[in-house]
Amino acid sequence: MTQPQQNPWTTQQPLPPGPPPGAPGPVAETGPRGPSAPQHGVPAPAEDQRLPKFAIPAADTLWWVGVHGGAGETTMSQLLPGTRAAGHRWPIPPPPVPTPVVLVARTNGSGLRAAQRAAIEWASGVVQGVAVLGLVLIADAPGRLPRVLDDFADIVGGGVPRVWDIPWIEEWRRGEDPTPDNTPDEVFEVLESIYALRASNPADYPAPY
Repeated sequence: MTQPQQNPWTTQQPLPPGPPPGAPGPVAETGPRGPSAPQHGVPAPAEDQRLPKFAIPAADTLWWVGVHGGAGETTMSQLLPGTRAAGHRWPIPPPPVPTPVVLVARTNGSGLRAAQRAAIEWASGVVQGVAVLGLVLIADAPGRLPRVLDDFADIVGGGVPRVWDIPWIEEWRRGEDPTPDNTPDEVFEVLESIYALRASNPADYPAPY
């Protein structure tokens, strides 16, 4: 019988290592919908524009890949127990099962450009062994994005399967650890979406080997 998705902050349990039989599909996510696998013909970025890689023993959890310094991957790993921050690197497991990753970036110009480079690197097929589920964009300032950055974020988001938006949170800026008390409901909705997506069938998100 399919187990219902539960609040990970309440249960404090790690993500399931594999797909439960008959798991429901992911809940609705925000942002543009893009490709779910690398694409033929996408040129790989130059070597010095690529993220480093490191080996992991198995694809047993979800990794947050911050595409630049200060992206927020550690914050995301604190918010969702059982997940890990990759240290701005691609986590590469042994074949044949790819490990799920979510890219993380800030919404300033340099952060969006870094996210675009990482998305292109993944789409080119040179990163073997990862299944990119989407991109989390964390606001770099309060208020709405300037139009030019908002438009650029749409372009960047079109290169990954999904985009989730995290608003500006003043408590985090002051250095407070993220908790349910200082985290808005919309952030928790993002976490629920990613949690449900991770628990669904990873075969929907192939990776080359």
